[in-house]
Amino acid sequence: MTENIVWLDFNDAIDPREAQLNDTEALRAGLLDRLESVLLYLFPQGRIRGGKFYVGDVDGNAGKSLVVELEGDRRGLWKDFASDEGGDIIDLWARSQGLSARHDFPRLASEIRQWLGVAAPAQTVARREGRSVPIDELGPYTAKWDYLTADGELIACVYRYDPPTGKEYRPWDVRARMWRAPDPRPLYNQPAVAHANQVILVEGEKCAEALIQLGVVATTAMNGAKAPIDKTNWAPLAGKTVLIWPDRDAPGWDYAENAAKACVTAGCVSVAILVPPADMPEKWDAADAVDEGFDCVEFIRQAERRIVKAAPALLPTFTLGALLDDLSPLPPDLISPRVLTPGGLLVFGGAPKVGKSDFLLSWLTHMAAGATFLGMRPPRPLRVFYLQAEVQYHYLRERVKEIQLPPHRLLDARVNFVATPQLRMVLDDAGLEQVIPAIANAFGGLPPDIIAIDPIRNVFDGGDAGGENDNGAMLYFLSQRVDRIRQAVNPDAGVILAHHTRKLGKKQFEEDPFQALAGAGSLRGYYSTGMLLFRPDESRTTRQLIFELRNGAGIPIKHVDKLKGEWREVDPGDRLVMKEYGERLDAERRRKRDAILEILFQEAAKGNCYTANQFAETFEGKAGLGGERTIRERVSALSTQGYIKYFRNAADYGLPSSGRTKFGYLCVEGMVLRLPAGDVDTATGELPMREHTVLPTHYKCPHSGASMPVENPDVWVYHDELNDPEAP
Repeated sequence: MTENIVWLDFNDAIDPREAQLNDTEALRAGLLDRLESVLLYLFPQGRIRGGKFYVGDVDGNAGKSLVVELEGDRRGLWKDFASDEGGDIIDLWARSQGLSARHDFPRLASEIRQWLGVAAPAQTVARREGRSVPIDELGPYTAKWDYLTADGELIACVYRYDPPTGKEYRPWDVRARMWRAPDPRPLYNQPAVAHANQVILVEGEKCAEALIQLGVVATTAMNGAKAPIDKTNWAPLAGKTVLIWPDRDAPGWDYAENAAKACVTAGCVSVAILVPPADMPEKWDAADAVDEGFDCVEFIRQAERRIVKAAPALLPTFTLGALLDDLSPLPPDLISPRVLTPGGLLVFGGAPKVGKSDFLLSWLTHMAAGATFLGMRPPRPLRVFYLQAEVQYHYLRERVKEIQLPPHRLLDARVNFVATPQLRMVLDDAGLEQVIPAIANAFGGLPPDIIAIDPIRNVFDGGDAGGENDNGAMLYFLSQRVDRIRQAVNPDAGVILAHHTRKLGKKQFEEDPFQALAGAGSLRGYYSTGMLLFRPDESRTTRQLIFELRNGAGIPIKHVDKLKGEWREVDPGDRLVMKEYGERLDAERRRKRDAILEILFQEAAKGNCYTANQFAETFEGKAGLGGERTIRERVSALSTQGYIKYFRNAADYGLPSSGRTKFGYLCVEGMVLRLPAGDVDTATGELPMREHTVLPTHYKCPHSGASMPVENPDVWVYHDELNDPEAP
């Protein structure tokens, strides 16, 4: 019996060590080819600077101890200067995952292949069974597109395969490390989209890349016309002008219509759909246009289009006639009288420990209840979102339980006031991604009326300009952070920012207290209202509430204190400072009053009359009157007290018009104006003068501050100084 023997020749078998070596080199080459994306995937906290990648350590902490070379022959080599360790990119991948490049190579290689989207070597593939996505059976991929964040971090990869059955696509979710589309699905080419004003939205990565090669900023939703609109993140298109270039077929136009609606919802400035030329074949798209040498740039500029959302006028303008003829009522104040107007910005400042947060919490809860607080009134119960970064949850609830609200208003306040516990975040892009949805969803889909941030310094992001004391950094924070929040949730919301004051000299503070705000240069040019809570005497609890309004008449200083758990106005006659200091202030005010009245009287005798602004500018720093602002405040106070009145009949005295001032020239009791009465006497050389007794025509109403006609110009009534709104 002859036994059949089969002889096997192993001389041509692949050496396992050689196979692993070849696999390692292929993986290393793949990682080096996309090194920057690899590093940002492994270490999101890392940063690229000057041809190197910096991160704190192999665990991905922020810092600069671990350095990876990005250029030249050393590309991919790393060294941790804190631990004196180093290696190549494969070893760094292993260390970041807690693996050993030597002992855990099969697992490590599998992870890297999955991330790169490449198949395993043939001998390995042959032993695998039951894959969730039959990528290898489709053959090698024929195209690949990377989806990145605006900062260049890899989010996903899309692979195209062309098996005999027709083209197929497979998405790889980099963060989840799974063969699936991310949730939500990103837009393509986000780094370029982030810096563009106009973006072309097409169907599919092939069309987008074709336009990108022409220098056109293009993007697509993942899966093109089959993209699920509701599962795609359209937010990167907010604030952009979007033109949609559909494929020339019915599915293409349906995709364009649905995408256009999503773009409008996302906040695009304008949205339009380009109409493909009628003489082009069925399914003609942007990639076909580029291949044919079609003038794509001219088509984008001039093509017929369907306007879905038109861009607003770049700069709204109004004629004088339009302004005069507009008789529509002014929008109601959010907090009257003109303390906070729709779309306004109020900065509430004060020194540390003056009670800003306690005052603000009580004030906001009253606004949410629809209750008046220290003379400040809401038109109705307001929806208030209080974003605060100082008080922990348990102490926040302790404070709100001490607030004394009218019982019949409590039900409104319970749902209208929403607060955060102590935040530990900065309002940078990542912070806004958390804050904006929280505010938008706080009131069951209704927009907030007031957004309060307390304090600025704890959440401040001034870009690269500096801290909150820097005017440039403050302007960046207001325009790029605060305004972005408001525009996203309700452009008409009022914003209140709690802020600290820096120390000013006594004279500086008296002349212009709002210069004490840190970053005052930018803040005062930006806000509609300033408020300061100020304690004149550290030994007393009474505080002054000082206002600066852009949209309304001035509000007198309020004197406030917290009595029995409730903020109340106190009698301004009750001295807010120590008696001796108060007497000095009283004497100084009387001296300035007497000096101003005497100067006005003497100047009239010289033939000179002044409006309030002219007087303040002329006598700034003279006669011990102080700065221009201080003089204006004293003149205003003396007008309220009746010591100064006004006359508007300038022509009767041969004076020029007082201009645009609503009051007129300043007038004091017994004032006599001496003016020339003719030509110079040639014999004596003297100029004859005539004296005119000046009588007032108007006075300042002490209650409303309005200009009122004088009933009897010969009668002067002086009010008690205790009614002086400028008195300390």
